[in-house]
Amino acid sequence: MTFTDFNLHPLVLDGISAMGYSKATPIQEQSIPIILEGKDLIACAQTGTGKTAAYLLPTMHQILSSKSRHLNALILAPTRELAQQIDQQAEGLSYFAGISSIPVYGGGDGFAWEQQKKAMEQGADIIIATPGRLLSQLQSKKVNIDHLQHLILDEADRMLDMGFYDDIVRIISYLPKKRQTLMFSATMPPKIRSLAKQILHHPVEINLALSKPAAGVNQIAYNTFDNQKLPLLKHILADAQFSSVIIFASTKDHVKQLDRELQKLPLGVKAFHSDLEQDTREEIMRDFKNRKLNVLIGTDVLSRGIDIEGISLVVNYDVPPDAEDYIHRIGRTARAATTGTAITFINEKDQFRFGKIEQLIDRVLPKTALPESMGEAPVYEPQKKRETHFKKNFSNKKR
Repeated sequence: MTFTDFNLHPLVLDGISAMGYSKATPIQEQSIPIILEGKDLIACAQTGTGKTAAYLLPTMHQILSSKSRHLNALILAPTRELAQQIDQQAEGLSYFAGISSIPVYGGGDGFAWEQQKKAMEQGADIIIATPGRLLSQLQSKKVNIDHLQHLILDEADRMLDMGFYDDIVRIISYLPKKRQTLMFSATMPPKIRSLAKQILHHPVEINLALSKPAAGVNQIAYNTFDNQKLPLLKHILADAQFSSVIIFASTKDHVKQLDRELQKLPLGVKAFHSDLEQDTREEIMRDFKNRKLNVLIGTDVLSRGIDIEGISLVVNYDVPPDAEDYIHRIGRTARAATTGTAITFINEKDQFRFGKIEQLIDRVLPKTALPESMGEAPVYEPQKKRETHFKKNFSNKKR
């Protein structure tokens, strides 16, 4: 299905053409007609499926078709990086349409606050914001939201995971009750369904099954003891074929520790975490996108927070706690029909988790042998770990 089939405004189609889009993705094909009809929507689709354009295109069409211009749409996103990326995509798609957008997020200085405040007071068609900073701006009561027609929650599950539930509910209390509400989420846990019941009116539901990893991803796994992980990582990074690498660690402390160790290598390496100033985070992301940095280290926020093509290697230094996060992580590589490699280190305590991942992708990955110099690896026995996990839980219940 092509975008001309949706009967979108000609200026929107011009923006689509300029961005190089032609054929709609499944989430766009299913979502755009529903949004154009003015219905509320709850859509479950993973990162990288074209969700942003799925809601931006029909929203822009409706803005251009309205008789008067005012603050029309509010998009909530969990992170500054995602808010910036949505804004960049909005700018590209609306190049010919003259639709204005403002990103509103925290982490900057007082000047950034005043700049955002002034821009919101002067008005824009679309505001893209993180919940905390937007709530602060709304509480100033200088932002006119009386004519808001669209509320869009992007990565809704991630926002709830990050503790934004109360902020979202407070933000909604400021908004007109008569509006179109769209909720996009990569997963659909009970807390998302509960929020949807509160804020959506007779929504249409779209649920695209979590897709398997792209065929272009070469998935590799190593069984390791913890003290083997760092030497193995350095061994892998010494391979010159990997020019653009993302390393996922389980915690911010792990990220910082890896950063200290990898700074000793002759590579451009940077850690990406919430303790950094906003300007620093933006500079790191810009340098990585422009290939001035070879290696980026971060937590799972990165698995949904960036959209960069050409990443040649993803390393799961720690197995993700949620099997679906594995799909999001390795989906950073082999994007746009390219190829890439995803490597996972599995220590003894993470074998049960990785077994869950193999169940999800419906595939048992062969375990690659460690270099001889690193010694023996632990035996991979996820079933044994599952039994141990069950016995531990059963024992705790008996107590």
